[in-house]
Amino acid sequence: MRLFRILSLLLVVVAPSAFADSLYQVEMILIRQNAEPVINSRAAPEDWAAGAPRLGTDKMSPPRLTNIIDKLRTDSNYTVLLHKAWEQSLGEQPVKLAISDGQEQFGQFPIEGTLNLQLGRFTDMDADFWVNQFDSNGSVIASEHLNQKDVRTKNNQLNYLDGGHLALLIKITSLTAKPPSAPPPELQD
Repeated sequence: MRLFRILSLLLVVVAPSAFADSLYQVEMILIRQNAEPVINSRAAPEDWAAGAPRLGTDKMSPPRLTNIIDKLRTDSNYTVLLHKAWEQSLGEQPVKLAISDGQEQFGQFPIEGTLNLQLGRFTDMDADFWVNQFDSNGSVIASEHLNQKDVRTKNNQLNYLDGGHLALLIKITSLTAKPPSAPPPELQD
């Protein structure tokens, strides 16, 4: 009997931490708003990833926001710069990922940045992205910068982060939560 009490107590203490992280799909679209004047910032730092692990191709998932991409591409007010979707675990501890796109030149990419996510009732996020231009030698000669700190986003909704001439659309969807159940037939009419 004593063993049962100890095991019960151990389960109560260990179980919440074991189930804290859940699997989510994160989908982001980085866009340039063509109607806004381009603001060149300082060149992206050489350590732009700041030690964050790179988003691997093994985590990539099929994008779900292709209808949004199609609309943005037909509107001359926007240029789609980056569209990625991946699966990752999120929990109470922040998770920072380095995201890049394009041909690497001396440790820099045409598009590079970090996304820091922390799950709570909402998802708290920091986004730090650069859009770089290179000279013929592969050195960064100009950068545009999107920096959004301490942003609270709603899960399962498309969120818009306005950074002036650069903006980020992001949707964070639970892959483990049960879908909402249909109302009883007597309430559907």
